Order: sequence, then C-alpha cells, then structure tokens
Amino acid sequence: MSLPSWLLLALPLISGAMMPLQTGVNGQLARHMDSVLVASLISFMVGSLALLAIVLYQRELPGGLAGFRGLSWWHWTGGLLGVLFVASAAFAGPRIGALLFMSLVLAGQLSAALLLDHFGWAGFNQSSITPGKLAGLALIVAGVWLIRRG
Repeated sequence: MSLPSWLLLALPLISGAMMPLQTGVNGQLARHMDSVLVASLISFMVGSLALLAIVLYQRELPGGLAGFRGLSWWHWTGGLLGVLFVASAAFAGPRIGALLFMSLVLAGQLSAALLLDHFGWAGFNQSSITPGKLAGLALIVAGVWLIRRG
C-alpha cells in the first residue's frame, strides 16, 4: 500500500500533537486510580484491545508461528519502551506541566534519533551527524532550558 507523501508528514505531526493530550489523560487516570502503574496498565489494555480489533478486522493474523521465527530479543522491547513513556508521562507530566514534559521528551527523542541515524541502528538508514544537526539539537536543548526558567 502506497501512502501519499502528505499523509507521511501528517501522521507524525498529528501523533505528536496527541502526546501531550495522552499525557494529561493518563495523568488524570493515575490520579483517579491512585496508581501510575494501574493507569499505565489500563492505557495499554485499551490500546491492545483496539489493535486486536483492527488486526482481526483486517485479517492480518500471522499464519502460525512462522512469523515469530528469526526474531531477536530486542524485537520484543518496543512494548517495554512504551511502558517507560506512558508511566513516566502519567507520573511526571502532571507534576512538571505539559510544555516542559513534552519539550524534555522532544529533546530526548531528537538526541536518540541523532544517534540512531548516525550509526544506522534499529533499521534506520545511516545518516552522519553534521554541524547543522548538532546546532538544531542545541537549539532544542536551549529551548528546554528557557521553558524550565519560565
């Protein structure tokens, strides 16, 4: 399935715009449930059920166990990384505010992305670090500092 180029740009933008909302929703859920971990579990259960419904609707179930053969241990870590984000968002987001939380998330994401691209890790095409990329990241870090000083 070939996606239009505008959709490839719109999806990450919309997804990113929903992250502070997700942080707030999960933070309120954690407050209501009196537990960050229970709120995170509920969030993942709802998301997992939604994905299951979509997969079943599209009939994309793997044909037996063949699809699981050849997976490395690190292929299984995506969900764990998601837990780290959701739990830290539910815990830290309400305490430091949406703007500071998301600016720190952005700085962390871009720092990791710079390294992933530079070394070609996790299936990304290799793209060396340049002075311009470092300057852009430095501006993001400066933005975090300015937001924190607020």
